[in-house]
Amino acid sequence: MVLVVCGIILIAVNIIILSVTSKNRNSSNSTGRIGITLVAPFQEVAAHLLRFAEDIWNQYFFLVSVAEENADLKRALSRAIEKNNQCKEISLSNIRLRKLLNFQKKIANKFLSAEVIGKDPSPWFKSIIIDKGQYDGVKKGLPVVIPEGIAGQVIDVSAHYSKVLLIIDQNSAVDVMIQRTRARGIIKGESKGQCLLKYVLRKHDIRVGDVVVSSGLDGVFPKGLRVGYVSGVIRRNAGIFQEVTVNPYIDFEKLEEVLVILNPPKHVFVSKQ
Repeated sequence: MVLVVCGIILIAVNIIILSVTSKNRNSSNSTGRIGITLVAPFQEVAAHLLRFAEDIWNQYFFLVSVAEENADLKRALSRAIEKNNQCKEISLSNIRLRKLLNFQKKIANKFLSAEVIGKDPSPWFKSIIIDKGQYDGVKKGLPVVIPEGIAGQVIDVSAHYSKVLLIIDQNSAVDVMIQRTRARGIIKGESKGQCLLKYVLRKHDIRVGDVVVSSGLDGVFPKGLRVGYVSGVIRRNAGIFQEVTVNPYIDFEKLEEVLVILNPPKHVFVSKQ
């Protein structure tokens, strides 16, 4: 605002001086020189002010243009990041689905793939909800697996959804055996996210690192499916059984897709709640 007022004053003074000198232009050369001497500084200052104002105006439009371009680039970058993230998710999903498909080819059972859409929020129960139900052929008691190992068993079914009790739940029970020695026992869930291998006789040789697989004798899970590996063995002096801790192969916190076995062994045993 101050620059505008100063510019107007300088232009007014410049016009007045030019008017006076133009009237006396023919009077003498000395008067013309005096006029030029008086006018020139004002003209120079006015010219500088005009150039300065023009530069500020141009700079303002340049900054506005740059700001708009920057906003457009940010929006384009956000779209690119989102698209890249979607591509990564699709790629990871394809990898998991390929593993499920390859697993299905290895076992002579009929499978139904399902997506995990919910988890039990209670710390006392370990279960998940899948997006397949009665209309898809799912029944209560069917086993649920993934390539890494046994996940659990269907315990409740609605038209389009099912509830699966995970093997780390304390109410779960799976008949298993040690792959190396064929010693049998029952896998029970534990609150810490591990499992206990119960009813294993003290005389059986069980070591840390031994692989635990399904025995197929419970009529639920096909024989030979992986469950976990032995992480601890306690063989007390008293008693006929030894205490065996098993870590599941499945990371249940990252469970996203599962396979429901639609034709399990005969005499399916349904776990009771």
